[in-house]
Amino acid sequence: MTTLFVSDLHLDPVRPQATRLFLEFLAGEARNADALYILGDLFEAWVGDDDPSDTGAAVAESLHAMSAVGISVYFQRGNRDFLLANDYARRAGITVLPDPAVVLLHGNPVLLTHGDLLCTDDAAYQQFRAQTRDPGWQARFLAQPLEARIAFAAQARAASQARQGELRDAGTMETITDVAASTVDEYFTRYGVNTMIHGHTHRPAIHALDVDGRERRRIVLGDWYEQGSVLRVDADGFRLFSL
Repeated sequence: MTTLFVSDLHLDPVRPQATRLFLEFLAGEARNADALYILGDLFEAWVGDDDPSDTGAAVAESLHAMSAVGISVYFQRGNRDFLLANDYARRAGITVLPDPAVVLLHGNPVLLTHGDLLCTDDAAYQQFRAQTRDPGWQARFLAQPLEARIAFAAQARAASQARQGELRDAGTMETITDVAASTVDEYFTRYGVNTMIHGHTHRPAIHALDVDGRERRRIVLGDWYEQGSVLRVDADGFRLFSL
């Protein structure tokens, strides 16, 4: 059987083609898998489980249909949908995993993470991440009216895009927003695994590494802005594809 991994779909009502592609994937190839892992940023923005968007409802229905026929669906929160909580998880029939998490694939431990924790050279983002993951901050944010939360998300996206423009102009975009090699090495050593799978950086690739004298493998999932990026894992190994 095949295990499938996706990340960074960034589904949004303004990009219906991506949602259609994902729903077709769930109704097609994913129905032949034994498990599907979504490693964060399923949605472009998630301001709470009371979000009434048709996109969220359609995705929940399709994911629940998969779990109803015995296909396990696992989800890690990303930097765009870290507020996705138990109510939506129940509606979608998905199991929320901690970040990071170690799972067994064909008898071998593999580290899964969204990937933003590895980008430690981006100090400003890590500070923002720590703030928004605080339970008190989240409780205060979710207590606001839906309209105010949607406005905040729009402002946050605009600020992120502006900062990315500044980094590009300064010539530091590629390094600041990518993983830090020392942090990657630390995670391999801390969790004692030889394979790591993550998204977030939108730089799909399979990297062969040497850490502490051991051969390691870091697999980066791509985004779904222009196409679908899927990792297929079976007894023959790891294969990264674009739909």
